[in-house]
Amino acid sequence: MRILAVNPGSTSTKISVFENEGEVWTLKLSHSPEELAPYGSNIFEQYSFRRDVIVSALKNAGYPVESLDGVVGRGGLVKPIPGGTYLVDENLLKDLKTGILGQHASNLGGPIAAELAKTAGCRAFIVDPVVVDEMEPIAKYSGHPDISRRSIFHALNQKAVARKAAGELGKEYENCNFVVIHLGGGISVGAHRKGQVVDVNNALDGEGPFTPERSGGLPVGDFARLCFSGKYTLADVKKKIKGKGGIVAYLGTNDMLKVEDEVEKGNEHWLEVYRAMAYQIGKETGAMAVVLKGNVDAVVISGGIAYDKKFIGWLKEMIEFIAPVIVYPGEMEMEALALGALRVLTEKEEPKVYNPE
Repeated sequence: MRILAVNPGSTSTKISVFENEGEVWTLKLSHSPEELAPYGSNIFEQYSFRRDVIVSALKNAGYPVESLDGVVGRGGLVKPIPGGTYLVDENLLKDLKTGILGQHASNLGGPIAAELAKTAGCRAFIVDPVVVDEMEPIAKYSGHPDISRRSIFHALNQKAVARKAAGELGKEYENCNFVVIHLGGGISVGAHRKGQVVDVNNALDGEGPFTPERSGGLPVGDFARLCFSGKYTLADVKKKIKGKGGIVAYLGTNDMLKVEDEVEKGNEHWLEVYRAMAYQIGKETGAMAVVLKGNVDAVVISGGIAYDKKFIGWLKEMIEFIAPVIVYPGEMEMEALALGALRVLTEKEEPKVYNPE
């Protein structure tokens, strides 16, 4: 089975060709500010441009669109849905094109996949978008009826590494309980019970540990006073939560390699801030272990920061009592997309139909 995976980002588009489980070719297409300048705030204006550069790259690499058995795109900001591999149909395309929950480059993944699949005479899919919502109703209570907790997290990578860990343990993902930690610019910690993410922090804004550029959960009374101090606009406050919070607020950078370097040099302040982030992640991991009532097969860690052995060591000191810790540094997004499509193409799974409540 030859499968094309398409992962559009804000300034790049990653594409990979897989033959069954193996990646045989990959390319990151970078889009300069000058190339993107003609397009407005509606991300769909970039559709034709991105599609054309993908088709050209595939042709030059010797993988013409017509040779594909399946095309899978990164899932965008659609309505909350359970995890899985979804057929790209008209209902899904409509919500992706209109940006029903917001504008993001990932909204282009499904439409591009659909057009290329039509040319190839095959099916198009998306897999585990960030809006995957499998949270139990009790987990959505926030403490006030005006606000509900929301499931927005690194669903694609979390589920991919959970499946990989299950395989390593000789089990099926649907028969395991995991706490999964994704360590990137955003940090998410999820409780996976028998193939469902029954609780997870909102990794986009406002919950969980602080991250390289997000504030995480803040003391609400002090935060309310800050909001109404007259010093900040709503846009300013949003930036404090996402973009200018966490490590970048404390240390002036979100470059974690620089942070590691300063720690190695013996910078005590940077060390304390970095350890504080590990401390908060450890606390969140404990909370998710409680959600699973202590029945945890493994704690699984992934993401770019997972390459830092010192940081992982601090985390392990806090969480190894819960369960064995399995570390997969980096991300598995392209592989996760392709394997999600392959499970359907080989009839190991039934494709899901987008039909949100």
